[in-house]
Amino acid sequence: MELGITTFAETYPDPKTGLTISHGERLRQVLDEIVLAEQVRLDVYGVGEHHRPDFASSAPAVVLAAAAGRTARIRLTPAVIILSSADPVRTYQDFATLDLVSSGRAELLVGRGSFIESFPLFGYSLSDYDELFSEKLDLLLAIRDNQPVTWSGRHRPPLEGQPIFPRPHQDPFPIWVGVGGSPESIVRAASLGLPVALAIIGGNPDRFAFFADLHRRTLVENGHDPVRAPLAVHAHGYVAETTQQAADEYYDSYAIAMTRLGRERGWGPMTRAQFDMMRSPEGSLVLGDVETVARKINRMTEVLGIQRFMLHISVGTLPHDQVLHAIELLGKEVAPLVRHP
Repeated sequence: MELGITTFAETYPDPKTGLTISHGERLRQVLDEIVLAEQVRLDVYGVGEHHRPDFASSAPAVVLAAAAGRTARIRLTPAVIILSSADPVRTYQDFATLDLVSSGRAELLVGRGSFIESFPLFGYSLSDYDELFSEKLDLLLAIRDNQPVTWSGRHRPPLEGQPIFPRPHQDPFPIWVGVGGSPESIVRAASLGLPVALAIIGGNPDRFAFFADLHRRTLVENGHDPVRAPLAVHAHGYVAETTQQAADEYYDSYAIAMTRLGRERGWGPMTRAQFDMMRSPEGSLVLGDVETVARKINRMTEVLGIQRFMLHISVGTLPHDQVLHAIELLGKEVAPLVRHP
C-alpha cells in the first residue's frame, strides 16, 4: 500500500486574516512539503495543473523538477496533467526529462480536467472535450511504446517516422489516468491496460466499488494483468492530534474553497452540517485523528481494492505549519497503521 500527498498549490484568502499568499511563496511551500513527505517516508507527491488565479501550479513538471533536486526517493507525479489541452509530444518530453533528472522517480497522471480554463487558453473547443482526450491519450501511448512514432489524428498534425527524445529512465514509463466518476473513462483506461486514480470528493466512497470492479473486469477482458494496472484514490482530508481539532482547523479554509467553487458550479454554500456529514464514517472526507484517518483509508482499501491512497490536504489555504504537521502525522503515525493494519 502506497501513501502520498497531492496539491493544487491553492491560494485562496486566509480565513482568519483575509490575506492571499503569493504564487511564489505558495510554490516554495509546496517544495518544503515534498521534502518533508520524503523525510517521513511517504511514497509519492502529486502536483495538479490549473490555469486560474486561485491555484499556483500551471506547470507541474517545473515544480516537480525543482523537487527532484531536493529529494532522492519519493515518486513525483502530476495530479493531473490536462491532456485534452496539452501537446502529448511536449508532455512526454517534459516528464521523460523529469524521470531522467530524478533517476526514475517520475510518473504521469493524465485526465480531462475538472476545470475548463485551459481549453480557450490553448485554443481548443469544449465541444471536442472527450474526443480531444481520447485522441491525445492514443498519441501519448504511441510515443511511449514506439520509437520512432508514426501517428495521425484530427486535432494535431501527423507524425511520420518521427523520433522523440529524450527517452525516460523507466521502461515502460508509468502513465495513469485520473477519473472522476465516468464509467466510460474507466473502460477506456482499462481497455488500454492503464492504472486509474479515482477522485473521491463527495458522497459515500463505497459507491466507487462499481468503478473499481469495472476497472479490474475490463482489464481482464482485454488481456491485461490487474496487478500491472493498480488503482488509486485521491481524497480531501487532514490529520491532527484529535478528531475535533482536525475538524475545527480544517473547516474554515475548506468551506471558503468549496463555497467559491460551488458558486461556479451551481452548488450551495458549504455549511458546517454538510462538512460534519462529509467527515462521518460514511463520508468522503478523510479527516480526523491518526486512528480515524487510518481506519478510513483501510476501509477504502478493503472495499475498493486500492493500492495507493493520495491525501489532498490544502483544499483551501491552511497555515503552512499545520499542513506540515499533518504530513508528518500521515507519514509517521498513519502509514504504519495502513501498511501493516
